[in-house]
Amino acid sequence: MAEAVPVRCPACLRENGYTAPVFPCACGSPVNPPLDLSAPPLLLTHRTWSDSWVTVRCTSCGRESEWPHPEVGCGSCGTVVRLPVHPLEQPEAGTGRGAGPGAGPGATAGAAASAGAVGSAGPAGPGRAGGPADQRGDASGEAAGAAAAGAPAPPPAADPAHMPLPPTAAVPRPAFRPVTIRTARDAVATAALYLRWLGFQDVRQPDGRPIPSAAVDLRAPGLVAQVDPTTAPAGLRAVECVWLNGLTASATSVYFSLAGYTEDARSRADDLGIPLFVMDLTGMPQPVNDPADALVGSGA
Repeated sequence: MAEAVPVRCPACLRENGYTAPVFPCACGSPVNPPLDLSAPPLLLTHRTWSDSWVTVRCTSCGRESEWPHPEVGCGSCGTVVRLPVHPLEQPEAGTGRGAGPGAGPGATAGAAASAGAVGSAGPAGPGRAGGPADQRGDASGEAAGAAAAGAPAPPPAADPAHMPLPPTAAVPRPAFRPVTIRTARDAVATAALYLRWLGFQDVRQPDGRPIPSAAVDLRAPGLVAQVDPTTAPAGLRAVECVWLNGLTASATSVYFSLAGYTEDARSRADDLGIPLFVMDLTGMPQPVNDPADALVGSGA
């Protein structure tokens, strides 16, 4: 856990203790925003969506992710300040994740020698088709040049006839049986059935009767879903809230609506990768964006 640091309030000059939050990277390592304690805290008077996030690089895998920008409220006067964060430094050339152990002067010489070995074969003339035998000969020249320079030899060229095709077929499953929607409770039950049909296990519904004017949460391992049984289109705030809930739980966020979505909500869902579904009164959810189509195709 990160240590608490003192933060002086610019309004009343009181020092407040602040501990930077620790977030889970996709690789499982903890990451936290690197605070710049040499810079004074900034008074937060206006909040925008873009300024509320900061890019943090994981020190274990190098993955860059966006997390909430560190903020602290004064315990005396209530002033909220935003803490400066060290800017994200770009990796130097040759030291990033794409550079292997041979990326150096020796590798450059090996590449030159390899290029010379390939160039010695001469360009393909009009009568040369450049078939598999020629490709194998060029690969042998590259391997010989790399071996002479002490660099690792490139892998042999794969035969296109034996290259596996990417999985494009949808996960086979029986047809979904819709349930007619007459009440808000029917909408929640239909969404839960549909999520189970997609492959999510142990989908939990709230115990009480759903309120017709409020959205209802559904939870499952690795899933945070929200069902809006109202007659108004779901807006931008609703989509962002379900995304934040999923981000907090490190789970997939899904949204179901009876009345569709506003244009801003659909645009934000596409940016955040949130699957959106619309349910009609027959009880058949329909995907309305690309993330939803991908979820239907791949399943949970």
